[in-house]
Amino acid sequence: MGPKAPAGGPNAPPSNKRSIASHPTNARNDVMRQKRAKLHAARNIPVQQADAALKDGQLDLQAFVAAHEFEIESLEQSMATSKAVGSSRAFQKVPRGLRRRTASHNPKRVPRRLKARARREMVEDNTPLVEARRRKPTTTRARIRAETAKKLRVLAARKKKRQAEASQRDGKQVEVQGVVGRKPRPKIRRNQLNEPPQPAAKFRKRQINKTWLPTHTWHAKRARMTDPQEPLWRFAIPLTPNEKIYRPTHRAQGERGTMIWDMSYVSTIGVYGSPDGLEKVLKRVGISQPSSWGDSLWGEKGRRWRSGTRVWSGMLSRESGRHQRLMCPATVLWNPDKPGRHDHERDKIVLRQVYLRVHPSAFLEVFNELLRLTKMTRPRVYIEDLRFEVGSIELTGPASTEALLAVLTPYVTKDSPRSSHAALFESLEGLTNPATLPANAVLSFSVQDPRLRHPPRKRGFPAGVEAQMALLSTMARWPAEEGREPSLLFDRDARHCASCLPSQKSINRRRGNTAAGSFLAPTKADPPIPVILIASRSASGMQTQGTWTLLAPWKCILPVWYSLVHVPLVSGLNPRFGGMNEARQVAFERGLPWFPGDHPATDAGAEWELEQRRKRRQEWERRPKSKRTEWAALDLGAGRKGEVGDGHACDFELLFGLPTSRQDETPEEETDSRPEIAENGPTDTGQGAKKSHEPAKKGTDTPSLKKLSLVTRTEFDSIVALVRISLLSRGVVRPCARIYRLPSPPPPCATSPDAEVPATMPPPRMREQQKEQQPVQAANGTSCLPHDLRAQWLVRIPPTTAPRPADGQARGSPARPAGDVEARKRLLARELVAAPPPAPNLLDVGGGGHHALVPDAADLVGFVSSGSFCLADGRAAAIGCVAVGTPRRPGGGVLADVRADARAGRLCVVRNAGENVGWLARWEAV
Repeated sequence: MGPKAPAGGPNAPPSNKRSIASHPTNARNDVMRQKRAKLHAARNIPVQQADAALKDGQLDLQAFVAAHEFEIESLEQSMATSKAVGSSRAFQKVPRGLRRRTASHNPKRVPRRLKARARREMVEDNTPLVEARRRKPTTTRARIRAETAKKLRVLAARKKKRQAEASQRDGKQVEVQGVVGRKPRPKIRRNQLNEPPQPAAKFRKRQINKTWLPTHTWHAKRARMTDPQEPLWRFAIPLTPNEKIYRPTHRAQGERGTMIWDMSYVSTIGVYGSPDGLEKVLKRVGISQPSSWGDSLWGEKGRRWRSGTRVWSGMLSRESGRHQRLMCPATVLWNPDKPGRHDHERDKIVLRQVYLRVHPSAFLEVFNELLRLTKMTRPRVYIEDLRFEVGSIELTGPASTEALLAVLTPYVTKDSPRSSHAALFESLEGLTNPATLPANAVLSFSVQDPRLRHPPRKRGFPAGVEAQMALLSTMARWPAEEGREPSLLFDRDARHCASCLPSQKSINRRRGNTAAGSFLAPTKADPPIPVILIASRSASGMQTQGTWTLLAPWKCILPVWYSLVHVPLVSGLNPRFGGMNEARQVAFERGLPWFPGDHPATDAGAEWELEQRRKRRQEWERRPKSKRTEWAALDLGAGRKGEVGDGHACDFELLFGLPTSRQDETPEEETDSRPEIAENGPTDTGQGAKKSHEPAKKGTDTPSLKKLSLVTRTEFDSIVALVRISLLSRGVVRPCARIYRLPSPPPPCATSPDAEVPATMPPPRMREQQKEQQPVQAANGTSCLPHDLRAQWLVRIPPTTAPRPADGQARGSPARPAGDVEARKRLLARELVAAPPPAPNLLDVGGGGHHALVPDAADLVGFVSSGSFCLADGRAAAIGCVAVGTPRRPGGGVLADVRADARAGRLCVVRNAGENVGWLARWEAV
């Protein structure tokens, strides 16, 4: 049958929908033409000819008045029509970042300057005002919920009234430091896991198998959260904001503005005891030698760290047989000691306190190891689970210090004068990079409730040479050790007192009794909030922005956060908040590995990799067969077929010869007798038995990557290294990409030594013609690759990145005479007219472009865990893990290549999984 004719007959014109879809350019022109015609008709004022006022050549008064009446009416009508056509409503004037879908009928949701206009427009258009709290339920379920909520409010009011009357009769009122009705201090059990704070009754069912962050209600309507049934590390964590923020994140963290994150999910473990016992425990978890200091932490160089004015950041490890197994990165902070005491003069009976901040994915592993060590240590040391006692906020960017100065006001009263650390913090006005401060500097003091000074005011940038010189002098001297005092954040009573803040209703009532625009003075009902500020920098030094980490009591994070996001910066912006994806993006742009995604050799990293494999495989299986990669049909050239290893994974099992089944039992050295705390036991956070990452069922083919952390730390100790990869030319690297070292000349093919092997990857249309002529495999089982494959990749080094000889002359170019100008001209002309070198990184799918063949599987040395186009570098980059030395493989690792050839030893070839094209790159250890 032929095609059906249109509904209006064979000669009928096509419908508008089909014509617009078929000709989008013409449709756009027609729409614009109609819009211009509409505007022209609205602004065109019709007039009457002058002959209408004349009658037989004489002026007719009645006709003259009628003509002018018509013109006046036309003018008024044109003015009204033109205003209606060209005007925009108040809600269309709101910036894109402030627009809300639910704000079209509420003038309170627009800026103050537009509220009057919005009300006037709604009155003119007869638009009803809709408020969510006064909207009547439209469904039966909503009506039942509203009635139930009303009954519960009535019962709660009656119960509260009865309790108040009973307390007045008995004369018993709970009073703590002058505040009535304060809850008792929660118990913190030592050497045991503690339960999270009990949420409100209406939110309790939503937190059965997870815990909300202090800012969850703020993030839930502005960001994409983790799935309610699949929390991440038993927390509901914001993943990314609802709006597009990839490029704004790049600009805010490095150029202008600031980025902030609620990092309260980072777990805090408190360790306290005698100084000798703490030293023994910390040494056995790998805190013995710093990464940036030359002397030991327990020597003279670590005096500032032990005094509490610096923090230590590094990898923790635990004992496993005769070897140490890495667990996770951690930040270790001592409670500041009183000045004037030395280690040899300190009383051994005095207890010291240490905070360890670790990632939640490795919290149980670290807690169990600390519990085992503390029970073996004498004098006795105790640990506490402070996950829900201490929260944190991270800030990075040029305006991070400006935002903190606008929000954090030191707590100063008659009884508590200004501390030295508070004065030092206020003297940092004008600082644009925390990395310029001493590395891992610590400031501890108390601040006011940020709600007393809300909304925060803009901080003026100090101008003048004197202010800049004063700031430079402060950074050079850094008198943090002068007048240091123990931090109140280590005191349980101080944390509880700061958590009992007055209600927002009382704050609003006090603000209503004061003059407009004035700040509230702290009273006895406003407790001081202890905070700790940590200024850290990346491993690359001062080239990138530093980071501020704000530690505060868990329940004080929300008021601080609410003020931070409303700070008006000097640049005209507000701080941007980010989620976990933005934290990973910032770490990637700064060339830093992100835990646990970029640490596959740890237990937490192995669990993350297994979960990502499952998600990639599910996404691959959801695609139709015609739209998904066929791994077995991948043509790598030279007779090689199929992907190397599992295309959905960083297949370290293939690299190290590990078993690919989770049914393998744990080795004997892995099973130790330390006291374990069950992750799903009754003492584990009280959040139910559902895990965030459920293990694979037995009998499946899911790879057992958790043994990688054991193998790489026993017989393969110090052979796996994290590297930063920079592509030397084109190409974009994605996760699971294969990392090859530069190939070595393969043995000659025994089957047909005289056969010609293609040196490059031919286009698809030529592969079938050459398929019969290519030798499939050599007699020894290795692929028959060209002997000059290494030289082919070395030729592809761009001139800007290639090492130059000592005399500064470009490699491969003939020597130019220094004195003979004519000879130099002839040589230059010869170079200009010479044939250009072949473009190595040009691939033409239709034919004409060629790529060098990727090395063989024997040259595989690692995998990429994070890869993308890096906005900071302007080219593709990646973070991966490579084998430094592999005794099970005859070729060894990259360490042997560096020793053999210092110039080309750090070069590698990176190939994305499922692709046959490789890209030349250079790696460097992180």
